[in-house]
Amino acid sequence: MNASPPMAGDFLSLLAAQKLAPFGAPAANAPAQTQATTVFAFHFAAGVLMAGDRRATAGNQIVTDKVDKVLEIDATSLLAIAGVPAMAFEMARVLSTSFEYYRRSQLQPLSLPAKVRAIARLLRDNLPLTMQGVGVVAPLFAALDHSVQPARPALFFYDPLGAQFQSAGYVASGSGSGSIRSILSFQERYGRPKPSQMSLPEAVRLALRLLIVASEFDSATGGVNPATGGFATLRVLGPDGVGTVTEEQQAAWLAEG
Repeated sequence: MNASPPMAGDFLSLLAAQKLAPFGAPAANAPAQTQATTVFAFHFAAGVLMAGDRRATAGNQIVTDKVDKVLEIDATSLLAIAGVPAMAFEMARVLSTSFEYYRRSQLQPLSLPAKVRAIARLLRDNLPLTMQGVGVVAPLFAALDHSVQPARPALFFYDPLGAQFQSAGYVASGSGSGSIRSILSFQERYGRPKPSQMSLPEAVRLALRLLIVASEFDSATGGVNPATGGFATLRVLGPDGVGTVTEEQQAAWLAEG
């Protein structure tokens, strides 16, 4: 029996039908994998702030302190990567093309549940590399939920096998995520203001300080040192879509606090 044709607008099924799967088996004796950590996101008063440090490592080697780990997938979606950048960046490119392919072919944007499932599907397709320990990716995802009015951001996190979870307040991934989750949990319970009540400048100050603290306990987290001009990758998702917090804004708002 012939396989059924792919659903209209399904870019991932189209790739599979043409035997162009984006992820393949690794070569034997592969070199040490570059790893990227740490990323997190939390709700603030006007939307979601997603943040990432700038360090990538390979074993005990620091590869670079200039990696952008928070990626704009489309005008209403953000992806933060933790794990192997080579695989994560390819996933981001496939997702961006997939979302745009659906929008142009079906004349409407992909729904939030479909976007969430698309990421889970890519992670499952990456399962052979994950099981070998050479292609592990544990991303975070934020996108606008248009099923409510006004539209509001929703936060999701994934395990490397593709299981998806929604978070009401904050998410974190990567080797420095333990410290960040602990501080965000404390702040959300006892902080004044709570992260979810903060203005954008307050949220930016908190995000930078979280990454600085995480770097003190995790050698794989780094590249954020305002004293020497090193700032985080910070992007905002609000009702109007995606925005970027520049290094100049980070420096000015951190100085105010």
